[in-house]
Formats: sequence, C-alpha cells, structure tokens
Amino acid sequence: MFSIDMIVKNTPVSLSVQRKLAEDAEAVYQQVLEAMRNSQPQILELTCEKNTEKKVAVLSSEISGVVISQKSGTNSAGRAPGFVSMTIGE
Repeated sequence: MFSIDMIVKNTPVSLSVQRKLAEDAEAVYQQVLEAMRNSQPQILELTCEKNTEKKVAVLSSEISGVVISQKSGTNSAGRAPGFVSMTIGE
C-alpha cells in the first residue's frame, strides 16, 4: 500500500489517500504536483483505495507539500514518514 500525504497551510495534520499500486500512487502524486504548479487555484478531489468511502477535497493553492511513501506494518504511531510532528510540553 502506498500513501500520498499532503501538507495544507495552517493545518496541523496532513491529508492522505492510499493506492495499492506504485504506478497509481505516482499518478496521484503527479496530479497533486500539477495542481500546485497551476497559477489558478482549483479544487483537487481525491479518493482512497484503502477506505473506499474516504474522499478529500482541497484547494490547490493551500497545499504546501506532498510526499509519497510505501506503508508497511512497521510504521508505528500512525505517523506519515517524511513529515515532522512536534508536541509542545507544558
């Protein structure tokens, strides 16, 4: 399973969708990159192959990063590889 994770401006969590095949994941990654490069903001709507009822729509001008990664059973705590998550203690 491959995960495509998007960082959205002013949002503390990433948005993600999954694809079963590397080629399909790469196609989604390229679709997101193309939307980010486009000077006209557009709504990018994606679906998930792992959870078929999961849909996500995001305005392309609000995406600040995208990463593609292969998910395995060893990924702990549900964190997306490639993105840093910080917790501020009291």
